[in-house]
Amino acid sequence: MKIKRFVASDMRTALAAVKKEIGEDAVILSNKSIEDGVELVAAIDFDEEKFDANVIARQPKQQARPAESQKKHVQSFDITPEAEHQASGYEAHIENVVPADNREDGSIEEMRREMRALRRMMENELSGISWREMGDHRPDSKELFRQLMAIGLSADIAERLMRAVAGQGDFEQQWTKAMYYLAAEIGVTGDDLTERGGIVAVVGPTGVGKTTSIAKLAARYCLRHGNRHVAMISTDNYRIGAREQLHTYGRILNIPVRTASNAEELMETLNVFADKRFILIDTAGMSHQDAKLAEQLSMLEAAGRMVTRFLALSATTELAALHRALDSFASIRPDACLITKTDEAASLGSILSVVIKSGLPVAYYTDGQKVPEDMHVARANPLVDMASTLAQDVSDQFGDGYLAFALSDARTHAYM
Repeated sequence: MKIKRFVASDMRTALAAVKKEIGEDAVILSNKSIEDGVELVAAIDFDEEKFDANVIARQPKQQARPAESQKKHVQSFDITPEAEHQASGYEAHIENVVPADNREDGSIEEMRREMRALRRMMENELSGISWREMGDHRPDSKELFRQLMAIGLSADIAERLMRAVAGQGDFEQQWTKAMYYLAAEIGVTGDDLTERGGIVAVVGPTGVGKTTSIAKLAARYCLRHGNRHVAMISTDNYRIGAREQLHTYGRILNIPVRTASNAEELMETLNVFADKRFILIDTAGMSHQDAKLAEQLSMLEAAGRMVTRFLALSATTELAALHRALDSFASIRPDACLITKTDEAASLGSILSVVIKSGLPVAYYTDGQKVPEDMHVARANPLVDMASTLAQDVSDQFGDGYLAFALSDARTHAYM
């Protein structure tokens, strides 16, 4: 048996790599989420008969009977909804069969590894059976899961929505209800700060559109209340272009712009702008690995809780990077997120999944470069409508193999 490990940014890319490198006959032995995406372990040329013979040959004589019973147990394995849990118990039972004084034996360790591989192979087969049974008995649920995955939602959210509407009318009725439930899970602030003012800081990774979003918020306020009580502050001391861009917006809107290099200067600048009703703070765009990130966060901490903190997240960012951004900026305790670049995204499922799982409400979203027209107060239903529209062109790209694997993974994590 040849085993190979694959790492990719998402499940679809990983499965494509498996198919390309070791062929369509590959067996997925395991999968798990990692910091950079997903990890798959796949095998080819798995000889079950040879494997069974090796298991019996390697067992000590006094352990021959338990090994034989384990072989029979595998052959009579029930295909039931509880089968995956039986597989987990099966592995635990195998661990107990091996005597303590033989654990260091190389052949025994190899046997245990192969038994684990067999368990994973069985789980993979069970997921395929479960998927086929769904197609036979609940074709609407099968198609619904396909469409939900096409939106780009994480498998566990798609599976939860599918279960919530199963059997409630025909496919169209189930789809409508699923979209309603999806919208209900998306938190929004429902509050337009440009109506009442305040101090707002926008933080986030590099290149997500923070500076443009700051300008859009400032322009929205100017249109409603005039430019007399608006100001902008840049704390980005690392990118000259970003500071110049903010100053350019300031000249266009005819509002003051100041730069603060440290926490003391930030507090001084806020005091200078004490007569302003709406103050926007633009921060440096950094990756989660940037050492300067702590300095930027400490500046916002020094400003105190009077500052409303928006975390800018791009809808074009892959799921793993979105999770890293949330972890990186968690210490500033963002009040809400600002979703950018929805017009450039191939799907909105990743950003919606992150919003749902984190519980972070959405304050605004942007869908273009126009200032301020392309910024909108977040409402759940329009976001879901956009996600659904984008999914219409890609649903056929999700094959049964990928969906069976995704469904199995969702159910596995649901029971953990």
